[in-house]
Amino acid sequence: MSGIKKLAGQTLWYGLPSVASRFLGYLMNLSLPLIYKDPGTTADLTLVYAAVAFLTILYTYGLETAYFRFAQTEDRSRLYNTLSLALLFSSIFFSGVLWYFQDSLAHWARLGNNSELIQWMIGILFLDSLSTLAFAKLRQENRPRRYAFAKLSTVLVNIVVVVIFLGIIPRYLTTHPDSSLTAFYTKDQSGIVWFLIGNFFGSLVCWLLLAKEWITIRFQFDFSLFKKVMAYAWPLVLVGMGGIANDMLSRLLYQFVVDLPAEEAKHQLGVFANIVRLSIVITIAIQAFRMAAEPFFFNRSGQQEAPQTYARIMNYFVIVCCFLFLGLSLYLDLIKWFFESIDRARWTEGLYVVPLIAMANIFLGIYYNLSIWYKLTNNNFTGALITIAGTVITIVLTTTLIPVLGYLGAALASFCCYLVMMICSYVLGQRTYPVPYPVKKILFYLVLASFLYVSHRWLLSLWDHPVFNLGLATAWLALFVYVVQQKEQFQFSFGKRSF
Repeated sequence: MSGIKKLAGQTLWYGLPSVASRFLGYLMNLSLPLIYKDPGTTADLTLVYAAVAFLTILYTYGLETAYFRFAQTEDRSRLYNTLSLALLFSSIFFSGVLWYFQDSLAHWARLGNNSELIQWMIGILFLDSLSTLAFAKLRQENRPRRYAFAKLSTVLVNIVVVVIFLGIIPRYLTTHPDSSLTAFYTKDQSGIVWFLIGNFFGSLVCWLLLAKEWITIRFQFDFSLFKKVMAYAWPLVLVGMGGIANDMLSRLLYQFVVDLPAEEAKHQLGVFANIVRLSIVITIAIQAFRMAAEPFFFNRSGQQEAPQTYARIMNYFVIVCCFLFLGLSLYLDLIKWFFESIDRARWTEGLYVVPLIAMANIFLGIYYNLSIWYKLTNNNFTGALITIAGTVITIVLTTTLIPVLGYLGAALASFCCYLVMMICSYVLGQRTYPVPYPVKKILFYLVLASFLYVSHRWLLSLWDHPVFNLGLATAWLALFVYVVQQKEQFQFSFGKRSF
């Protein structure tokens, strides 16, 4: 239990900046409906950030996980120097290629006059890739406080830039049109570019704050070690690309596959991006857990009781995710009421699919837990095949369901993809690296959370009153907490059976 408590503590430290940064970032995203009445205005920003997610995998090509893996057996200084130099030169190369083709990329993505979005995107990718191994080093050395400080500083700088250049200065220029500050403004009249500019300066500050990690790098490149690392890491590129494809592909393809005029397609993309953001609490939990869990799993892999520890962790992870799922889904009407109160009802068109996306994200989180088997046993290629299978499902369902079902089609594509990946990883993992996961208990919690949500919506169809809505939501959430408390207390009190 002490190991699990340590993991929980580190998850909180990694989660603190994740929660804070995601929350602050979400406040900026939440400001989009306040600033822009038409969701279509934000479609270009959604598209660029979806591309950033894909390209980040290409820029880092599995070196973060590989660092954790080989830090157990290789000289860490030599490993860090080798991988850092490889990452530096490859980042320069990738950035040069993207810069050369920036006009073509802007045309292909239908960015119109917003081609400068590509330039800022390249800068963000370059700086973030250089910080990747520094953050991995902090995680490997169990220094979550420094990690948290750098992450939080990044977000705060981002917000300050956006507030100043998208909020304060435009108001000033309305009364001082001849001010020299007009030189700071670009052809992007919507101001969307300032979200990327803020991100760039946040990434720059983050890179500078990690100076102690990158100034220690020495020009020591061990080619034989790099070959060994890449033999392990290259399948992780497929895993990462497939994972991002499954997460982002619906947003990348939405406006291209939906059978609507271009402007209406951009509008729906903006709405769908806002729907995905609403499942942020689940995403935060998964991200915070992954930050702490990956080095923890590798460090514990040599211990005899490691499988039992992994099983307990999975149980607690699912409980937390189900609680967050209910907290989001049962109180979803609060979000709807808020948007309607500020005359932004068009942003609420697809809220009904939020619970489906949230449950899909829980499946993804379970899959990330399960994926430790192929990372520990050097079966990364099998993991890549699972992810590729998920990508095929995503592509097929995205292109066939979105034209017919719109938002629901995109949500169903994610749900089916992550469900299949979760099941495949569990079945294959139990053959190679058996872990006594409490499958019946996990299924019970997932079914209970789903039943409480469905019953809540059904009862509201009989009497849709705001007080009844919120009162029932609170009662159902309390019931889930009570059931979990009773079930877990029973296990702690009456036996030493596996969790």
